[in-house]
Amino acid sequence: MAEKYPLPKFHFLVDFGGSTVGFSEVSGLDVETEVIEYRDGSSPEYHSIKMPGRQKFSNITLKRGTFKGNNEFFDWWNTKALNTIERRDLTISLLNESHEPVVVWKVKAAWPVKVQSTDLKSDGNEVAIETLELAHEGLVVQNE
Repeated sequence: MAEKYPLPKFHFLVDFGGSTVGFSEVSGLDVETEVIEYRDGSSPEYHSIKMPGRQKFSNITLKRGTFKGNNEFFDWWNTKALNTIERRDLTISLLNESHEPVVVWKVKAAWPVKVQSTDLKSDGNEVAIETLELAHEGLVVQNE
């Protein structure tokens, strides 16, 4: 039987091989297929044919609250050396009300390309948020 309502997006879990601190936002979970256009010179048609090409993945952005004494994003970012860096597989799970995964995104060989600290504002009333942007080599979506 089909579900009556779509899934809410506010209950999720990210396992990135680090601490168990929760994230407030995850974005960039998309895949795109490049289009290859080709036309044979002897084709009777006056247009190109289109074929699927390489897959392209967007960078994934993770946001979380800033915690005292937790430099995990910067520690991971600082593992870079001349053209090498620590790569990690990520699992991002959308959970149901029983805390069970219903949609799972598996990310292959992710590594940090940008770490952003919170902005500071003297008259603000928000939580300090830090951001981690990750490049990766593949994304698979599994509906449980």
